[in-house]
Amino acid sequence: MNKKLLIIGFVWPEPQSSAAGSRMMQLIEIFKSKNYDITFATACAKSENAFDLKTINIKTKNIEINNSSFDSFIKDLNPDVVLFDRFMIEEQYGWRVAEQCPKALRILDTEDLHCLRRGREQALKDNTVFDISYLYNDTAKREVASIYRCDLTIIISEIEMQILRQQFLVNDGLLCYLPFLVESISQKTQKALPDFKKREHFITIGNFLHKPNVDGLIHLKQNIWPLIRKKLPKAEIHIYGAYVTEQAKQLNNEKEGFLIKGYVEDVNTLMKDYKICLVPLRYGAGLKGKILDAMVNGVPCVTTSIGAEGMYGNLEPNGFIEDAPEDFAEKAVELYTNKIFWAGKQKLGVKIVNLRFDKLLYTKDFLFKVENTQNAIELHRRNNFTGSMIMHHTLQSTKFMSKWIEEKNKK
Repeated sequence: MNKKLLIIGFVWPEPQSSAAGSRMMQLIEIFKSKNYDITFATACAKSENAFDLKTINIKTKNIEINNSSFDSFIKDLNPDVVLFDRFMIEEQYGWRVAEQCPKALRILDTEDLHCLRRGREQALKDNTVFDISYLYNDTAKREVASIYRCDLTIIISEIEMQILRQQFLVNDGLLCYLPFLVESISQKTQKALPDFKKREHFITIGNFLHKPNVDGLIHLKQNIWPLIRKKLPKAEIHIYGAYVTEQAKQLNNEKEGFLIKGYVEDVNTLMKDYKICLVPLRYGAGLKGKILDAMVNGVPCVTTSIGAEGMYGNLEPNGFIEDAPEDFAEKAVELYTNKIFWAGKQKLGVKIVNLRFDKLLYTKDFLFKVENTQNAIELHRRNNFTGSMIMHHTLQSTKFMSKWIEEKNKK
């Protein structure tokens, strides 16, 4: 009999709209490869960009927050594994899972470390350099508590693994490093990529509801693009992403070659037309799906240290990493105009994909760790006494707050 997996989603997966959506589809694919019977449940409304999970034989369920109907649902389903999509979802449903299905393995998918992103955002607002004092915020207390309550936590970036080990002293046995996962790029595929002469213009891409993307876009418009445009007066920057806001639309300026294009369904076909990808992020966390997309499609990048974090390891980047606007613009122009330079960076992108993001490198080890933890769940939890302690207190506070809200809603 196949094992059952319940995924409790923050939103319905939208792989064409965000890196988080693509990531969720990667996780689903991993568990499908082991023939798990998968149910995806969420309290979020479904948008028109949501992937139709039924087309890949995934059952779906609309659930409610602060409602005991979830207890009956999960008890009847009786999953072997429950995957929480971000710590806020674990806070809402984790105690119910622990009560109704105590033997189920509980896995947290962080997407990225929210406390790291929040700390960097605050440092930027304070106009100062980020240091570890910004890391110890209220979000960190909630997020790390969630990590301890779960049996395993999926971490997407080596930098974030390091932060959890060194700053929050989280045991390695609770953590799984699992970066973005893609097919390796064959020599045949690499040779088929359009070359320097067949490409033009700059591209950047990102969901407009994600605050770091919006901040980076404004930074690009105000501080970087005028410097590039001065040297390359015929060049354009095309900005793609789902959920274009009015604020973003106001940045569109044809005379300046700064064009807001909006949602695109097939990023892979699109990117092959462009020469350079610009990723001017000033804060954020996790891995940057836009940089991986660029490498897969043979587009060299100019990004910041935030954008580059966790992407390249010890390998030479597929472009340049610059934080100062003047240096960022200078490298963008240099890469745009130097054919030999550009071709070398394109090859480096392929090398990075194959050495750091090939799904065959990580899938087997991840599934092995899941299975081993399942088989020794009682011992695993005894070795995580801190988690048991936090779960005990969380069960009391969260449980009764939720029950109070449920009763209030009835009235």
